[in-house]
Amino acid sequence: MAGEKTGPNPTDRAKKGVKRSLLTEACGVPIGLAIDGANRHDCRMVEATIESIPVERPKATKQKAQGMCLDKGYDSGEVRDLVNAFGYTAHIRSRGEEAQAIKREAGFKARRWVVERTFAWLGKYRRLSKDYETLTESSETMIYIAMTNLMLHRLKPG
Repeated sequence: MAGEKTGPNPTDRAKKGVKRSLLTEACGVPIGLAIDGANRHDCRMVEATIESIPVERPKATKQKAQGMCLDKGYDSGEVRDLVNAFGYTAHIRSRGEEAQAIKREAGFKARRWVVERTFAWLGKYRRLSKDYETLTESSETMIYIAMTNLMLHRLKPG
C-alpha cells in the first residue's frame, strides 16, 4: 500500500490508502504526479504536483498565458497564490458552474473532464486499480510506467 505515503482513507473505514494528484496537459497527456496518504486534502498536494513536472516549461507571457484548471476543492487563496507563483492563471469552477456554462454558451467545452479521463485511462491498468505495492517507490514506478504507456499511445499517429 505504498509504504510511508499511506494514510487512513476517510471513505473506506480508515483502511490505508493513497491519493494521486495528477497534472495533465490540454489533451490529457499526464505531465506531473504526486502521491500522498488518502487522508490528505487535495490543496496540500498542489505544490508537489506542479514541482513534479519533469521538463522545463516555456515562460508564461501576457500574449501566451498558461492556465491551470482546477475544481472547486482547490478554491482557496493559498492555492491561487501558489498557482500564480508558478506562473499559471488559476481557473477554478465547480461542476455546476461548468454545466450552466455549457447550457448558456454555444461551443463551450468543459475542461475539468480531461484529468478525469486520464485517471480513467490509468484505471484500466489492473496493477493500479488496487494498489498492492508495499513500497512507495514501487507504487510510483508502476504509475509512471502506465503514464509512459499512455503518452506513447497518445503520440501514435492514427
